[in-house]
Amino acid sequence: MCKSRARQTTIGKMTAWIVHEVRQPLAAIVANANAGLRWLQEPEPDIDEARAALTRIVREGHRTSDIISSVKRMFEKTHSDRSLVNVNGLIGEVLSLLRAKFENHKIALKSDQADGLRPVVADRVQLEQVLVNLILNAVDAMCFVVDREKLLTIKSEAYEPNQVRISIQDSGPGVDSDHMQHIFDDFFTTKPHGMGMGLSICRSIVESLGGRIWVETRSPHGAIFCVQLPSVHSSVISSPELS
Repeated sequence: MCKSRARQTTIGKMTAWIVHEVRQPLAAIVANANAGLRWLQEPEPDIDEARAALTRIVREGHRTSDIISSVKRMFEKTHSDRSLVNVNGLIGEVLSLLRAKFENHKIALKSDQADGLRPVVADRVQLEQVLVNLILNAVDAMCFVVDREKLLTIKSEAYEPNQVRISIQDSGPGVDSDHMQHIFDDFFTTKPHGMGMGLSICRSIVESLGGRIWVETRSPHGAIFCVQLPSVHSSVISSPELS
């Protein structure tokens, strides 16, 4: 009976993860499909713009499939897709992926990436999930800011001999001190329609990589979410454990 309950809990949590994680790429697919239709419905259809929208739909479709596979790997506790990941390169890809979101919400972006960072060993799709979740949370936190700049700052840096630290700062209202202790718990949310899974997913992935994640208060406004991961020398060659 206990095993049955544990299995049901695991399946329920995995389902919640998938539902949470595929919402963003599915929303992007719908937005790009609508954009493509608009370009085709113009008096003089813009085929190039429509083609670009279709290309983005294909990309997001593949990303949705990759996310589902990565969640499955996470719950099966397999490391089959781990490899050496260039953190700055991944940050650049995620920022490009979310560019329309920044523009729609009038978010000013500041990127401060240290040169010469050592790579980290990670499942690339899972680490991308972490960055996407943290950045989208920061964007959501600034949605209703009207009395100051909506500033999102992404920073990467070497920390200690063999660590890489990524910080994501926003200028929103910050995290209530009463919530600090529970913000990474499963199903904990302060959003009216939130699932309470995004930060829990981030913590599970980061800890599975031997890293840690935490939140700090940003002065005078906002929050700073930090991710710290072990790094390796770039000359390390992929081994069975990494491939």
